[in-house]
Amino acid sequence: MPPEDDSPYPRYPAKRTRPAGVLWAALAVAILGGGLAYYFRSKPGAPQVAPPARTDPAPSKPQASAEPAIRHPLAVAPAPEEKPLPALDESDASLWQELAALLGAKPLEALLRPERIARNIVATIDNLPREIAHARVNPVLPTPGAFEVQREGGATVISPRNAQRYAARLRLLQSIDAKRLVDLYLRFYPLLQKAYGELGYPGRYFNDRVIEAIDDMLAAPDLMKPLQLVQPKVLYQYADPALEARSAGQKIMLRIGVGNEGLAKAKLREIRREILGRAPKQ
Repeated sequence: MPPEDDSPYPRYPAKRTRPAGVLWAALAVAILGGGLAYYFRSKPGAPQVAPPARTDPAPSKPQASAEPAIRHPLAVAPAPEEKPLPALDESDASLWQELAALLGAKPLEALLRPERIARNIVATIDNLPREIAHARVNPVLPTPGAFEVQREGGATVISPRNAQRYAARLRLLQSIDAKRLVDLYLRFYPLLQKAYGELGYPGRYFNDRVIEAIDDMLAAPDLMKPLQLVQPKVLYQYADPALEARSAGQKIMLRIGVGNEGLAKAKLREIRREILGRAPKQ
C-alpha cells in the first residue's frame, strides 16, 4: 500500500496521496531542519572532541582513534536569565511553547506534530541527505491537498498546480526571523545534541549535520520546467535516473515546484549564514 504522506521519498504515490510537508520547517527549526522546515536553537556546551591520541615512544600499544573534528562549532554560553532546559523526554511542552512564540500558535498547530519534537527533528535532519527520510519520524504534518500529475507532450509530469499546495508554508518560511530561529536553535541545542547521540553518533556534532543537510538541499538542481515521471508499478518515480538517485532533501526541493524552490533556497541560505555566524570568536 503506498504511503499517504508527502515525505521526501524518491517516489510519488499515485493520485490520492496526502503528501507530508516540506521539511525546511524542520531545517528552519533546525531546521528546517531541520529539517524541516523545524526550529531549534540552543546554547549548548558544545560536545568536546576527544583529543588526539598521544604518540607512545614504545610503538607496541595501539593508538586510540580520535573522534571526527567539529567543523562548525557553536558559541554556547547561555544567558544567566535563561531557565534550565528540561530533560529530553520532557521537552515537548517547552519546545512547543517557544515555537508557538516564533511562528504563532495556529500556524504551528497546522505544521508540527506535538510529540517527540526534538528527536523527530534530529532524525529527519539526519536523514535528509540520505536517499530516504522515513515518514514515521517526520515531525511535519501532511501538506493539504493531493499530489497532482498531468499529461504533457505524451509524457506524465508533475502538475504546476502542485506548487500551489505549498504556498502557505512558503509564506510561513519566508516570515521566519532567522536570528530568532537560530537563537532558539542554540538554546535547545544540548537536547538536540543528546538526541543525535542516541541515534548512534555519540562522538559526532549535530550542527555539522545540520549544515550538511542545508548544503545538500541547496545543491538541488534548479529546474525551469515540470519534471517528467514514470509509473512502473503503483508509485511514481522520476523519469530521469539522475533525479531519482537524488537525496530525500533534494527531492523535497524538486517537488515543491519551479519558483518555490528559489524562495526556499533563499531562506535556507539566510539561516545557514546565521548559524555560521554563531561560531566562537577567535
